[in-house]
Amino acid sequence: MEPSLQQVGQAVKRLQWRHHREANRRLADIGLSIAQWDVLRNLHEHPDASLHALAELTFQTDQSMGTLAARMIDRGLLERVAGPGRAVRHRSTAEGERVRRAGEAMMVEVLRDTVGLLDAGERATLYRLLTAAAGE
Repeated sequence: MEPSLQQVGQAVKRLQWRHHREANRRLADIGLSIAQWDVLRNLHEHPDASLHALAELTFQTDQSMGTLAARMIDRGLLERVAGPGRAVRHRSTAEGERVRRAGEAMMVEVLRDTVGLLDAGERATLYRLLTAAAGE
């Protein structure tokens, strides 16, 4: 029987929920949430990203990203740096980079337990289908 659109949507959501739940559980061991790790990961991949760009990259509003960045600055994970004009950028501190790397290893484990069970061809197909469905 062919799955309905709702069943496919629910399967995607269940997998995402499993990833988030397990990632938050493991990342808590190093004092991070998945949202904090995602900010550090995106800053590593996009070092000149504005706060607005980070909000978009991490699926947050500008306001929630600003609040999260302030908490991460207080914890010594981020620092503010001057950008072009009046822009303020953020940069990972040495501690932020340390926990980003530790979190990356944990995230690889989380993904290995799910999509890592698929062979390379299945992962490529899943990636192609998900990006096509997302309009990318």
